[in-house]
Amino acid sequence: MDGKVHIYKARLVAKGCTQTYGVDYRETFSPVADIRAIRIFIAITAYYDNEIWQMDVKITFLNGFLEEEIYMKQPKGFIDPNHPRKVCKLQRSIYRLKQASKSWNKRFDEEIKKFGFHQNLYEPCVYQKASGSNVIFLILYVDYIILMGNHIPSIQEVKTYLGKCFSMKDLREAAFILGIKIYRDRSRWLIGLSQNAYLDKMLKRYRMDNSKRGSIPMQVDLHLSKYQCATTSAEMKRMQNVPYASVVGSIMYVVRCTRPDVAFAQNITRFQNNYSEALWTAVKNILKYLRNTIDTFLVYGGDPEAELRVNCYCNAGFKTDRYDTKSQTGYVFVSNGGTVVWKISKQSTTAQHATEAEYIATFKAIKEAVWIRKFIDELGVVPLNDYPIKMNCDNSAAIIMAKESGIQKGVRHFKRKYHYVRNCTETGKIDIVKVHTNDNLADLFTKALAGPKLTQHARSMGLCPASSFM
Repeated sequence: MDGKVHIYKARLVAKGCTQTYGVDYRETFSPVADIRAIRIFIAITAYYDNEIWQMDVKITFLNGFLEEEIYMKQPKGFIDPNHPRKVCKLQRSIYRLKQASKSWNKRFDEEIKKFGFHQNLYEPCVYQKASGSNVIFLILYVDYIILMGNHIPSIQEVKTYLGKCFSMKDLREAAFILGIKIYRDRSRWLIGLSQNAYLDKMLKRYRMDNSKRGSIPMQVDLHLSKYQCATTSAEMKRMQNVPYASVVGSIMYVVRCTRPDVAFAQNITRFQNNYSEALWTAVKNILKYLRNTIDTFLVYGGDPEAELRVNCYCNAGFKTDRYDTKSQTGYVFVSNGGTVVWKISKQSTTAQHATEAEYIATFKAIKEAVWIRKFIDELGVVPLNDYPIKMNCDNSAAIIMAKESGIQKGVRHFKRKYHYVRNCTETGKIDIVKVHTNDNLADLFTKALAGPKLTQHARSMGLCPASSFM
């Protein structure tokens, strides 16, 4: 009527809820690339000044082939008048089938291997292909593909091949990865990652974009526990209108991707079932801090003296949870000037003393270190990767227990699995060294720090304001 062309899209989907296990589907699990692996690749790319390109697969799940026989009713508006009672047999996967994601992943795996790529043993969504000195890495995240390499014509060949196999959209050089902004200064061999657009959207969503700015994410003397949860029915009813769980989920995504400086503050996630005004205030303080540091980047490279070596810092907060007296583990791995892996977690075992808590934290960090070593070894692009990973710990007693297997006093009650620390130390996989508490970057993951110390550790982990390097 108005002379404009209106386009409406529709998609035929299955009623996956009607499928029966063992009849219509079997396996449904489909892996995606781990954000830890992506950050490791960013650190390597910054060090070698490699290319970062990206592609997107259109109508992804329609590319998968089905192994089971699946039938569906004829869709309304497309019923065959000559055979209205017949059903359709699916030849390919469609959206909403329980096995749709797995079918697509299997199809992509088969096609990319035909082109000479081989799968990384320790990260199933990472593929690599080497031809002489030319190396290409492919990272798959459902329908999003990241290509990294040192030879542009080889990357173009991969893109051309994928375009023949699937309907693709070429996104060219990467400006964003999974919603994370990429800043690159190739003259300084520097890459910075930022979620400022996501943070701006989050602050506006929760009406905190005009709030006061916070200098720290959590008060130093604040100790969160279940004792602070709502106790009266009136308070519980009042807090039902607060988007506590939604805000906490948004903060967790930021912490997982680019902001390890807020990691300890995410202990607020433990109170999503029952929260109070005090806990909600703690959440808003985190948002105020994120607003104040919205232009912060996680930076890799930029330092000509930086090495592509992985160093670890681990720490434990003894009896961090005052309700059940359990301790907290924190560790961080740094490479090429920036943090590539970090984690905080509540220990499942109640430590009897601080040394035991530190020993358990070291065990957790060593497991992560072994995976990092195997993953990087499989890539084959890091020279001299046979050195032991340096693990910095600020507890002398825990270091002695790790290095001296003959010491039994005070460790007889330890669970056997924790002595994996000694095995890795004896075989030379790990080198545990003493670091002063003030220089332990993992201190940021086990307690709330004051402003100057928080800023110092954040800078050491590669977190810098945009004004410092742009």
